Amino acid sequence: MNVENNLNDTTTLHWHGLHVPAQADGGPHVYILSGDTWSPSFEVKDLAGTFWYHPHLHMKTAEHVTKGAAGFIIVRDPVEASLTLPRIYGVDDIPLAVQTRAFDSQRQFIVESALDTHVYVNGTSNPFKNVSANVIRLRLLNAATERSFNFGFSNNMAFTMIASDGGLLASPHTTTRLLLSPGERAEILVDFTAMQGQSVFLMNYGSQIPAGVYGATNPQAMGPNIITNYTSNPLNGGNFNLLLLNVGSPDPNGVLTIPTVLPPLTTIPASAATNTRTFTFMPQVMGPTGSLIGPFVINMMPYDMMMINDTVMLGATEIWQLTNQTRISHPFHIHDVHFRVLDINGVPPSPELAGRKDVILVPPMGGVVRFIARFDDYADPVVPYMYHCHMLTHEDGGMMGQFLVLDTLASVQNEASQDLLNLYPNPIQLGGVLSIGTSSKNEMKSIEFLDATGRVAFKEQYYGHSNGINSFPITDAYFHPGFYVVKISYSNRVAIAPLIITQ
Repeated sequence: MNVENNLNDTTTLHWHGLHVPAQADGGPHVYILSGDTWSPSFEVKDLAGTFWYHPHLHMKTAEHVTKGAAGFIIVRDPVEASLTLPRIYGVDDIPLAVQTRAFDSQRQFIVESALDTHVYVNGTSNPFKNVSANVIRLRLLNAATERSFNFGFSNNMAFTMIASDGGLLASPHTTTRLLLSPGERAEILVDFTAMQGQSVFLMNYGSQIPAGVYGATNPQAMGPNIITNYTSNPLNGGNFNLLLLNVGSPDPNGVLTIPTVLPPLTTIPASAATNTRTFTFMPQVMGPTGSLIGPFVINMMPYDMMMINDTVMLGATEIWQLTNQTRISHPFHIHDVHFRVLDINGVPPSPELAGRKDVILVPPMGGVVRFIARFDDYADPVVPYMYHCHMLTHEDGGMMGQFLVLDTLASVQNEASQDLLNLYPNPIQLGGVLSIGTSSKNEMKSIEFLDATGRVAFKEQYYGHSNGINSFPITDAYFHPGFYVVKISYSNRVAIAPLIITQ
């Protein structure tokens, strides 16, 4: 991938849902400076499914996504290709990114506003699509900054869901409503074979969204709403059109049937887990206001780029338990892996949530979700993966953590190293002088500065030095603003510490 940043701002680009190495994941550590090109490469290991990309710069994710920097990635594979499914892009296999936006009097985007009264599908207002009288595949993506959508059709016709975030379900699921929170995806099949000459709207049935979900009449599970301008927005708790579908004549080469079976999915039994982690969502400031509008934190810690919140072993199978102690639901997203939901408030997941997922909406007021995941393929002792709320204003406000995936050798090395490496000041401005202190009495062999992609920005060998470096100039000859790891090698061990360089 070649990502050219022609913005007048630093950004990143994250491949949402793709299972890729941490240094290629595009999280907040992998900066793309204005005018630069980032060129990650990776093998696509995912099953066929609907994925997407968007920026992930800390404290600016909501702004960059709101202003339009997002798009689809569609992955295909032989298993999906063996099914009789619509797959002509834009004709009978149609990606739909659904968003709402707010604007000021100068028609400029407002990022944090409950007055997101403008509805867009694929960046288009009042959109329509002409389709044939066949079975049509719609790939639904909730790309909204905060809002959940409850999808259905204006004539209440049934549709069949065949895939969720990470690909095909274990079996087709027929329904008339589908709730998707920000970041979630679904693939549905709609049978238009008997509707030639008719039109129907894809709609949001907001009046049926339960309280405690952003987009419902009341986004708070208990008590009155206190989000500024929320009740002034007619979309909240309202039913409104998303996309007009005009049905034409049938395509003789089109699909006419919906499959009744899908390929089986590999399950991960709870008994396979070797570890259980607990994550609790809480407001930073207690009370009704903080519990609804935040800022929110995970495990009492606001996001800190310098802190690794969790360490996972490569090949581990883990259960993650999410408990929401706030008054609003939060869509939880994990990078690196897909998971299978074990239960929600102790109840097995409904069919639309039983497939491979990377986002799950955690209910409010003590709601608990448990999922199981296996951490295969990629380990990196330097660059972390993220987990966070996918309501982007919550994420930017600190509702995020990060974890390293370590292989066995790396974990033993980390445990063996008792050396302390102190860096000051940290963060440091470009052009400053970094003080480096270490507790080791061993002879230093080298010092390295690695950027967030794992590239060695600077390395220097040392011979015959003990406790050798007191200061180091951070010059633009070698460094750019961003996240680095300082690594000092001794004869029998390594000491590392994170470093942030600012402009």
